[in-house]
Amino acid sequence: MAAHPPDWPEDFLDAHIRHWEDAELLFGETRLANADHLYGLSAECGLKALWPRLIGRNLTRRERIHIDRLWDRFVREANNRRLLQLIGISRQNPFADWRIDQRYANRQNFNQNFVDQHRQGAAAIRNWVREVIP
Repeated sequence: MAAHPPDWPEDFLDAHIRHWEDAELLFGETRLANADHLYGLSAECGLKALWPRLIGRNLTRRERIHIDRLWDRFVREANNRRLLQLIGISRQNPFADWRIDQRYANRQNFNQNFVDQHRQGAAAIRNWVREVIP
């Protein structure tokens, strides 16, 4: 009989860092499909770690969405609080073409340009996390 998995608390900061590190390892080995997936998850977890610190409240249930939509939601919230220029976030969503379901896609669909865009977006969030969260 299988054991019930533990109910571990969310740790968006650690998940952000862990996914970034693994994405970089895979990227270095030209494993673009899985690197791309992890760049998206790293960016998502990074924004979720930043959210309460920059937006001033926890994520609502409706805001627990993936990076392709979370980026735009974050930009709207940051804009409402006049934070966009302060944190230097781009209004243009580098993850607009990233989907969680791409984890099922054939690896041949992932090319360098596609992944580079997501890597750069994840790196920007990584830089914001480093500035905001000690």
